[in-house]
Amino acid sequence: MEEKKKENQNQISIELKEDIAQGIYSNLAIITHSPSEFIVDFIRIMPGIPKAEVKSRIILTPEHAKRLLLALKDNIAKYESIHGTIKQAEGQGGMVPMNFGGPSAQA
Repeated sequence: MEEKKKENQNQISIELKEDIAQGIYSNLAIITHSPSEFIVDFIRIMPGIPKAEVKSRIILTPEHAKRLLLALKDNIAKYESIHGTIKQAEGQGGMVPMNFGGPSAQA
């Protein structure tokens, strides 16, 4: 019985509100850091629109940023073991094209 109480004390109740559960679409993340924190800005860029908006900003300690990195690596490995390798556009080096195939700038 004492062990059951100890287990309940170590559990965290996490609430997911309906508006947050809907999620926010993002197709670009910009990451910056200082000695004490990592800041991840999630942005939505739309084709043909020159202005983009930060939809969400997450601030993490360096320790939590590393935990997130490891969790993403683990989940990507699990995803790829089921669905196959996630393809990246050639020559992008992981970067999102900023023009999304729209008209190119001219000088």
